[in-house]
Order: sequence, then structure tokens, then C-alpha cells
Amino acid sequence: MSQNFKRFTVLWMGQLVSAVGSGLTSFGLGVYVFQQTGSAAGMALITLLGFLPTLVLSVPAGVLADRFDRRTLMMLGDGLSGLGILFILIRMLQGGATVGEIAAGVCVSAVFSSLLEPAYKATVTDLLTEQEYSKAGGLVSLAGSARYLISPLVAGLLLPVGGIKLLLVIDLCTFGFTVLSTFAVKRGIRTQRNAREESFGESLRQGWKTIRSRRGVFLLVAVSSLLTLFVGVFQVLAEPLVLSVSDAKTLGIVETVCASGMLVSGLYLGVRGIRSGYVRVLGVSLAVAGAFIIGFGSFHSIVWVAAAGFGFFAMLPFANNCLDVLVRSNIPAELQGRVWGIVGFLSQIGYVVAYGASGVLADAIAAAGNVGVGRGSGIVIAVSGAALILVACGMMSVREIRALEGKGGARLVVETAEK
Repeated sequence: MSQNFKRFTVLWMGQLVSAVGSGLTSFGLGVYVFQQTGSAAGMALITLLGFLPTLVLSVPAGVLADRFDRRTLMMLGDGLSGLGILFILIRMLQGGATVGEIAAGVCVSAVFSSLLEPAYKATVTDLLTEQEYSKAGGLVSLAGSARYLISPLVAGLLLPVGGIKLLLVIDLCTFGFTVLSTFAVKRGIRTQRNAREESFGESLRQGWKTIRSRRGVFLLVAVSSLLTLFVGVFQVLAEPLVLSVSDAKTLGIVETVCASGMLVSGLYLGVRGIRSGYVRVLGVSLAVAGAFIIGFGSFHSIVWVAAAGFGFFAMLPFANNCLDVLVRSNIPAELQGRVWGIVGFLSQIGYVVAYGASGVLADAIAAAGNVGVGRGSGIVIAVSGAALILVACGMMSVREIRALEGKGGARLVVETAEK
């Protein structure tokens, strides 16, 4: 293991702990808001408000990641995002936080967290060689799955003991660990800088031009946006689907089983990685994921639903790993921050569409077909799975995407960017 990969491992451990802490807060606040309002719409609102600031600010955050030290930005993002959680905790200690106060705290936390993602992704490029990208991608996917695999189980055990306040305190403690791990890595590496000064607007234009100059990268970003759309549909509608035939305890078990799929494949990728055939693996993993989504939406039993969910989540790290490597290896290192900011913004638009439309669509189908909301949710999920299979099949036939694995791909982007 190289020295830089060891540094990446330290950084990754900090992000893993942070993901678990964020998952505890997310789970706890969701339960708290539902108990206070009795409304699923209230839970969805908190989710949306926690997501939108990160999406909107991801592009300028990417520019900042190319203009300033990336590790410093990560420490600021992690540390200051705790202010929003601290505000919610104080209001809880004073007698209880309203939904509006929780929304405000979540927004503040999300604003500062937006500094993290582009700087983190660009730091991976600073640290590692192309041969190490795939293994690193597997570990990153594994850390991302922790908030769905570990956090619900831990939060479910701790809530009856210490309530939401205990979960918030634990989350605040994780911020300190994450900042320290980032500081430890910061001392050992230098950030690549542009040779000339650029205005903020020019930096944004350069990032967009870099993406557009490589049509295959641009098309991959479009595929990524569609993937987040389908994942968002699954996230929003899986809960009403399961709750229509079972209880909240069973839902928690199903969520853990489903997230275990990401754990298994994330561990595999972290050890073995993917060495070649990224476009083929991407297409196959998306198609198989679509088939599992169809199975989930066409549920016959809770066991079948859990198995289909496991299979779906097991495919996501393979898809994300290939998307990450194909984009990363075709973008110059000095442009990585702004490019990842723009890529993050465009690829996650699918979540906004899913969060805003899928619930309404499921309700409309249920009303029109005179069936329950669970059945309406299952139909929407199954249709999204079929659409994902079509996207996968179409993507593998696109010449510009296949060309990203060619040896000249990265050189072309560098030459175009320098012009």
C-alpha cells in the first residue's frame, strides 16, 4: 500500500464516521418530525431542505476547491456544518424544536456541507494514481452506505435510551473526529493550483467547457442524473410500499437488509477494484439494478422485497465506481474541483425531480386505479426500473462513452482545456 493510499484511508475513515453521525441525525429527526406532525410530507420537507442547499452550492464549492486548499475547505465544511446541528440541539434542550427550527438548522448544516464533496473528490485525485481510483471508489461507496446500514440500527437502539438529543450529541462529536483526520492528511500533501489567476465566473466557464469538450463525459453526467432520478424514486416510495403491508419495525429491518447490498459490493470493490471494461460493467450493473427495481415494485412478500432491495443496492457501488473512474481519468487534475462541483450539481438534479414528483404520481395512480398507496408506489417503482434498463442498454451503444476508456481520452481533454 502506497503512502498516499494510507493518507486516503485516514481521510476515508473520517468520512465514514461523519456518514454514520449524519445518518443518526437524519433518522432521529425524521422520527421526531413524524411524531410531532403525523405527516410524511413533513419528513419529505426536511429531506428536501437538507438536500437543496448542497445541490445549489455544489458548483461554486467546486470552483473554491480549485482556488483554495482543498483540505482546509473540507475542515471548514465539516466543522461549520455542526452549527446547524448544535442549534437544533439547543432548541431541543430548551423544550423542543419546531419543524421550522429543525428546517433552519438542517439548511445551515447543508450550506456548509456543500464545501465538502467537490474538495473531497478532488483530494482523491491529488492523492492517488489512476490504478488506485477504483479501489478508492469502492471504499467511498462503502462509507456512503454506512448511514443506511449502520445508522438506522444504532439510532433505533439509542432512541429509546436517550432520545433525539443523544443522537445529536453523538453527531456533533463525529465532526471533531472528521476535522482531525482531514488535518492529519493536510500536512502531508499539496494542492495543485492553476498557474494563472482566474475570476470566479471564468473558473465556472472553464469547468463547464471542460465537461462539454468531452462529449462522452457529458453523456455520462446525463446517465448519472437519470440514475439519481431512479434511486430517488426508490428512496421516496420504498417506505410507503413496505408500510402498506407491514409495520415500522419491519421497515427498519428491510432498510438494513437492502443497505447490506452496498456493504457487500463496497467491500469487494475496496479489496479488488475494477481494472478494465468500465463501460461494460457500468451498463450491466445498471441493467441488473433496473431488474431488481422491477422486482421490488412487484413485491409478493416482505422477504422478496428485501431480497430485491439487496440486489438493487449491491449494484449501485459498481455503477458509481465506473462513473467515477471514467470521469476522473478524463479530467485534468487542476480542474477537478470545479468539474466535480458541476458534475455533482447536474447529476443530482434527478433527486429533486424524484422527491418532488414521485409521491404525487404514486398517489394519483392509487386514486385512478382505486388501489392503495402502496400498490401505486410499487407501480411507479417498477416503471422506473424498466426505464433504467433502457438507459443502460442505450448507454453501452454510444461510441463517445466507450471512447472514454481509450488511452487518448485524458490527453484530449488536457489539450482542449489548455486551448
